[in-house]
Amino acid sequence: MKDKKVEKNFPVVCVGGSAGGLDAYIRLLQHLPDDMGVAIVIVNHLRTVATLLHEILPRYTKMPVELISERLQIEPNHVFIIPEQRDLHVLDGEFRLKPISKPRGWPDVITVFLRSFTQHWDGKLIAVIVSGYDGDGAAALCGIKEVGGITIAQKPETAKEPDMPESAIASGCIDFILSPEDIAKEIVLIAHAGKK
Repeated sequence: MKDKKVEKNFPVVCVGGSAGGLDAYIRLLQHLPDDMGVAIVIVNHLRTVATLLHEILPRYTKMPVELISERLQIEPNHVFIIPEQRDLHVLDGEFRLKPISKPRGWPDVITVFLRSFTQHWDGKLIAVIVSGYDGDGAAALCGIKEVGGITIAQKPETAKEPDMPESAIASGCIDFILSPEDIAKEIVLIAHAGKK
């Protein structure tokens, strides 16, 4: 039986977005190699609409794209998609799904997920905030930096809806402000640096 601890030390990239996010996810995935040893978790903050990302995004990457289910193992070289109406947590190298904790108003699923990751993941954390309304995710970015993670915001002028990237930048805890294509390049550099 494999030791789970050993498997939990690869980098995880959380990409948080909402309105206009699909454009950013596609541009990002098109520029990421499929064998860099990193898990990509897309946390799209949709409250009620069923997500179709796990059907759309496989056209743009060779990595397997999976809709997250309870206790699904986090693996490198995979793209994971949050299901609708759920908060996403991490424990023992697995995803845990809970009923959405903020059923009204703008959801905060990205913030909830990032906070869980800072507490329960041994590997490198990379938080990426892309196009979307409101400011989900911004409140957790300083916590990512405190545990040695890296934070990236989509350059607002390259986003269809700049609210979320602008809120992330306003947090004062963003390391890089880049287009989706340049975010991909930065992730590759971080992944390679972690292998040295």
